[in-house]
Amino acid sequence: MIYTTQLFDLAHSIARPLLERFEAPWEALACIKAYILEIGPGLDPETFDHPSEDVWIAKSAKIAPTACLNGPLIVDEGAEIRHCAFVRGSAIVGKNAVVGNSTELKNCILFDAVQVPHFNYVGDSILGYKAHTGAGAITSNVRSDKKNIVVHADSEIETGLRKFGAMLGDRAEVGCNSVLNPGSIVGRDSIVYPCSCVRGVVPENSIFKTGGKIVKRENGRD
Repeated sequence: MIYTTQLFDLAHSIARPLLERFEAPWEALACIKAYILEIGPGLDPETFDHPSEDVWIAKSAKIAPTACLNGPLIVDEGAEIRHCAFVRGSAIVGKNAVVGNSTELKNCILFDAVQVPHFNYVGDSILGYKAHTGAGAITSNVRSDKKNIVVHADSEIETGLRKFGAMLGDRAEVGCNSVLNPGSIVGRDSIVYPCSCVRGVVPENSIFKTGGKIVKRENGRD
């Protein structure tokens, strides 16, 4: 089993009460929409604006006029949503997070200080504290055969989900133009090389290199 607490420091997300309910983090994906609708009306109006139905945006957040924001949605304090970003709904954007140019979000949780800054797709996924994706990196969230998604760990873990992108642990780094295949897990402090095609689990403090070779990081260096 891949446990929620193995990947994330829950102190760094407004979604902590939701994630604490589940041992496996992907179990929370089906509940993101309901959770936003549950807590949104109770957010402090001194801190959050409520510009449209089911959308709550912190007054300190920076929102480009060209961004398209659909609810349910919470954008936390200090976050930045840039030019032509597209939020399809059921998304939580953490404190000081960056959602960049032409990036698309759908049914996902971005922890505080996450950066998805350039041409990214994040769907049915959870990105941990300070996780970062390079330009063009995407989470692929549906198998081509449309079967339920399996996490390929030491043993195969049946998720029962047809849509499940990726779980990125705290401070994970994903290189430019990489594809995280459905059900991918990238552990805390791990690095994925640019132009990679990731399938399965990248353990924490590891490097996913060209050709899929995985090595341990030594003293935080490549």
